[in-house]
Amino acid sequence: MYKLKSQDWIILQQQLIPYIFIAPALLILTLTVFWPAIQAFYLSFTSYQIIGESAQWVGFKNFWRLAKDEVFWKTLTNTFLYLVCVVPILVIAPLGLAILVNQKLRGMTWFRTAYYAPVVISMVVAGIAWKWLYAENGLLNQVLKTIGISPEGIPWLTSSSKLLGIVPISLASVMAVTIWKGLGYYMVIYLAGLQSIPNDIYEAAAIDGSDGIYKHLDITLPLMQPYLALVAVISSISATKVFEEVYIMTQGGPLNSSKTIVYYLYEQAFANLETSYACSIGLVLFLIIVGLSVLRFLVDQQQGKNVGI
Repeated sequence: MYKLKSQDWIILQQQLIPYIFIAPALLILTLTVFWPAIQAFYLSFTSYQIIGESAQWVGFKNFWRLAKDEVFWKTLTNTFLYLVCVVPILVIAPLGLAILVNQKLRGMTWFRTAYYAPVVISMVVAGIAWKWLYAENGLLNQVLKTIGISPEGIPWLTSSSKLLGIVPISLASVMAVTIWKGLGYYMVIYLAGLQSIPNDIYEAAAIDGSDGIYKHLDITLPLMQPYLALVAVISSISATKVFEEVYIMTQGGPLNSSKTIVYYLYEQAFANLETSYACSIGLVLFLIIVGLSVLRFLVDQQQGKNVGI
């Protein structure tokens, strides 16, 4: 029988120690994330309700039901609009803010704090506050009435009419809260990237005549590409999973005009107790998020090849 030598035993211990340290966290993740995800995947192919019914295998029946569900396609469209409208703003606007607060001027620390403050505010608090602002007699409508733009005010959260014929007013109002909450968070990510760029590069560019806004076009944007990609991925995934804003401010109304796919999943699971159907919706959402991540990865690879990385 082979016996471990002392040196081999030491090497084995060194290899096992990292796994011993991560074992508790891995156990918790397995119980709270991996195992529920596996169960949800299985339940999406069954007919199951929480109360008084065991899971019965039905194959792709739930997915055929999804294909014919008009509300599901409506929520999927709303989620796509959220993705198209919110993500570009959260990729571009925070970079401008980061460039602004990265200036060495008096009071910039205060501005950084002010822009980041919405991030630490609970979404529940933010949603309630914005709901008051959007109210019929809220601050926004009072301002519009005072300056004469809209004498009757705008039904921000109760109108299914579409801005520019594309985005419902209620959905756009919820989008504004998501953007307001996310600006400071992504600004900090960009700020970290900006502060990693040596000043020598900007000084050399200034000698070559690249100054003012041109230095950001010539230097900042190319060097910030990894951070732009990171923000694009994070904001895209967040946009597809938006829930709290909708739940607090509109609850998907009116006429499903602000209902997103995650809110529809919640509604089916906890309001209608359609557990299997909700798991099917969750599986579709998971595939969408994986698709976005893979697409972003392929784009990054192509960009790397173009610049010779």
